[in-house]
Amino acid sequence: MKIQVKTLSDAADAGEIELNDDVFGKEPRLDILHRVVTWQLEKRRGTARKARERSEVARTGKKLGNQKGGGSARHGNRGAPQFIGGGKAHGPRVRDFDPGLNKKIRRLGLATALSVKAQEGKLIVVESFEISDAKTKSFLGALGGLGITSGLFIDAGVIDAGFARAAANVPHIDALPAIGANVYDILNHDTLVLTRAAVSALEARVNG
Repeated sequence: MKIQVKTLSDAADAGEIELNDDVFGKEPRLDILHRVVTWQLEKRRGTARKARERSEVARTGKKLGNQKGGGSARHGNRGAPQFIGGGKAHGPRVRDFDPGLNKKIRRLGLATALSVKAQEGKLIVVESFEISDAKTKSFLGALGGLGITSGLFIDAGVIDAGFARAAANVPHIDALPAIGANVYDILNHDTLVLTRAAVSALEARVNG
């Protein structure tokens, strides 16, 4: 699959690039995308700190007083939740939010997400993210030229400092290195913008 390469500053044509069909030409697999996105979101969840319950606190089980005649409740255990130091009633328990997903499925999910953007015409390849004027106003002009309102920008390595500064305050625009590219962020933006170097890096990552 061939795609036209643009320049970021004026959206002019800058040649073509051949995309690997094993990475950008996969058949849409909603089941794979669902599995990978679910795995990503579950890994974000933090594990609750467990609270000790009544059976787990070190308190006496001796009856506090007589069954009758004391004028108070008939308590039989200091570990009851109503006592200071007693166990927590219905407290938080440890739950596993770190499910496993093998690398083959993760790579297939990334390739499928990239393919979906390519097939929808929502994939743009540019020469680089270097911009002469690292100003938000100039960056917004570049976005208008490319027709982008919500975009994920991916470069092969560290994002250019000027580009990152210009794009920092623009809503619905995010930038990532190729090593951080993931299915959720790709699908969460309307347009995917890659540099030439990012295309090679992503193809190596998927086929590696």
